[in-house]
Amino acid sequence: MEKGMGMAVIAGACLLILFMVTVKRKAEFFLNFCLRAVLGGISIYGLNLLLETWGISCSVGINICSLLTSGILGFSGVSLLYAVAAFHFL
Repeated sequence: MEKGMGMAVIAGACLLILFMVTVKRKAEFFLNFCLRAVLGGISIYGLNLLLETWGISCSVGINICSLLTSGILGFSGVSLLYAVAAFHFL
């Protein structure tokens, strides 16, 4: 288990370095990514509340994966997350 965790940490560090290089070159990309991630998190929270008031138990959790998905894909990523949750609900 330690070997797998070590590989995951190394892969994460490499991805972080690649991301930092990209950010250095394109600050606008980073700002757009952060804005989409924050708005995606807010929209997931709002949609979860809305679905709960309608009595539908199909909700998406707010975590790193969902924020990355909404940050990279935007609103279509939020739609994708709810589509996967609805498919799992069926």
